[in-house]
Amino acid sequence: MLSRTAASLYWIGRYVERAEFTARLLEATIRLDSLSARPAGMGAWTSALAVAAANPGFEQTGDSVSPLHVSRYLALDEGNTSSIRSCIATARLNARAARNAITREAWETINRAWLNLKHRASPGGPQATLSLVDQIKVESRSFEGAINRMLRSEPYWFVKLGMVIERADATARLLDVKYHLLLPDGEKVGGIIDRDQWMTLLQVVSSRTAYHILYAEGLRPWLVADMLILKRPMPRSLIATVDEAGHMLSAIAGATGKQGAADRLARKRQSALERLDIDTIFQNGLHQFLSDFIRDNAELHGAIAQQFRFN
Repeated sequence: MLSRTAASLYWIGRYVERAEFTARLLEATIRLDSLSARPAGMGAWTSALAVAAANPGFEQTGDSVSPLHVSRYLALDEGNTSSIRSCIATARLNARAARNAITREAWETINRAWLNLKHRASPGGPQATLSLVDQIKVESRSFEGAINRMLRSEPYWFVKLGMVIERADATARLLDVKYHLLLPDGEKVGGIIDRDQWMTLLQVVSSRTAYHILYAEGLRPWLVADMLILKRPMPRSLIATVDEAGHMLSAIAGATGKQGAADRLARKRQSALERLDIDTIFQNGLHQFLSDFIRDNAELHGAIAQQFRFN
């Protein structure tokens, strides 16, 4: 496979995953701010920008933090390279470049998502934004379904590799921001807002039902962290994404007969996570663990790009 085709497939996976995550983040923020028994207010929107690593770019727009301004920036701003519109547009460009490597169904879901977005100037109010979010979620699920029906070969492995690298980054950032930014001043840990926020976090990663299946206890922050970091049955957990990245790289190596720094780094990350438990993570500092994970994830991305000559 040509390196430019491999790069296009990898970035399709990353950008579709990023678009879906941002859509889920918007949905959760709206529910936390507008539809909660005790609205979280502007703090929820500031936190949404932090989770999306979008604070610097948003500040450059000169807009004040408000539901409409933040929703528009995260969903539709063409100057924001990680907005839903930008992610879908870039995924579509990469899909066109790799058109012969993906199925017609995979192409059609991305193209349909773009057609629904390209003339949209504003997300509208909360209900209109939720409607937009639902459209993106439907197309993202359709895309993932189309990818999962592809032949298990290099195109499939590269798309999935991009998806799990992006998913790992998003889950780690979400957990980190919840621990350090979301709870408003004066609100106590374990209070109504804190519980609402943890439930909202689970909603962002589609894990509310999974939590209650895995844990008999009520909502406990350290158990949410345990599930999203160390539980392999949870597809969005950090250990599950690390495992899957390793599997995708191994599959590519098996087909091409080539291994490199990315494979070694992936195996190292798997071994490191397998030796941990949630008590050790908290004792050493959750923020430090998540910061290290995000850094290592970026390092793995760089190793993948170099190994397969994406640049």
